[in-house]
Amino acid sequence: MKLGVVAIGKPGRGPEAQLAADWAGRATLAGRALGLGPVELIDLEPRKPGKAPEAELILKAAEGAHLIACDERGKTYSSRAFASHIAGLRDGGERRLVFAVGGADGLDDSVRAAAASTLAFGPQTWPHALARAMLVEQIYRAVTILAGSPYHRD
Repeated sequence: MKLGVVAIGKPGRGPEAQLAADWAGRATLAGRALGLGPVELIDLEPRKPGKAPEAELILKAAEGAHLIACDERGKTYSSRAFASHIAGLRDGGERRLVFAVGGADGLDDSVRAAAASTLAFGPQTWPHALARAMLVEQIYRAVTILAGSPYHRD
């Protein structure tokens, strides 16, 4: 199952972008034997401001995929439960899983409505560059949990 993180905005060259790229690479390498990956980071730049133009790009990038909307009102998972959720989607025949990270104003209602589920990192609001990096680290952590690696400690 291919994995994608679709995010609004440029990741820049800061440490958050470097972290996300590093964890995406690690998850891609570790996930091959598990049927997970590659992990693709997809950054979208809408030409018009607002959540509606962002939603159009997100939904187009996620077309045909199992979409999970990252939203502060979404479902929270422990790392092990998140890994089990990903494995369940893979084992259930999903070919592509896409996580959507909105821009500064969050996700449009149309993205949440189109999503099969939601994911939250808690009730706090995070800058999208940090949310993206944290999400990719959790994807890497999920892969290592499924592989039986000692990276995750309970």
